Amino acid sequence: MSTPHNSANPGDFAKTVLMPGDPLRSQFIAETFLEGAKLVNNVRGIQGYTGTYAGVPVSVMASGMGMPSMGIYSYELYSQYGVENILRIGSAGAISPRLKLRDVVAAQGACTNSNFAHQYGLPGTFAPIADFTLLEAAVGAARALGVEMPVGNLLSSDTFYDASNSTMKWAEMGVLAVEMEAAALYMTAAKLGKRALAICSISDSLVTGEELSPSQRQTTFTTMMRIALDTAVRLSGK
Repeated sequence: MSTPHNSANPGDFAKTVLMPGDPLRSQFIAETFLEGAKLVNNVRGIQGYTGTYAGVPVSVMASGMGMPSMGIYSYELYSQYGVENILRIGSAGAISPRLKLRDVVAAQGACTNSNFAHQYGLPGTFAPIADFTLLEAAVGAARALGVEMPVGNLLSSDTFYDASNSTMKWAEMGVLAVEMEAAALYMTAAKLGKRALAICSISDSLVTGEELSPSQRQTTFTTMMRIALDTAVRLSGK
């Protein structure tokens, strides 16, 4: 059942998949947190692993950068490999002054400047939102870890280098941070009747100009990772 982007066999992926953007973060999670982690896909170096966490089967595979890439990988996991839940665990840039570096936020909704929804032929504007079951489980997991995790809107942008310099306008509408994948994940899940949630760590701030290095982004977002992994355990009923 391989696809042009995934060489895994049927049954290689767990029902719940964590999706960082960075393949090296995928490898870090597998090696640090999963027992018996097995590399099940490495097409284009995207690195997909399956193992167990607290006795629960969990997979982790990178999504790459941007909504087209997220759309490809999430669609194939949902439609070809029987995946039910995808938790994006990525980085985001704060546009709210209340957020600091390494804070963890959950995207209840994902605003976007993308035309991704055009493919569905809808006679209006679709509002991409998280699955409530996943969001509720993640909030509970964060509380159990003693983590204050703001929940609200993120902006999924098609542009990293924004020539219009308009990103901060979204903060005026209460949007917390900007990233590049959540809206596509939420729309793909909605179309296929699956579950999705984005949990992001703040890697930089458009308010203060602070930022983490690439190596810090790969290996220091462990709070976000633990919340997502504990969410997978909660979904299993354990």
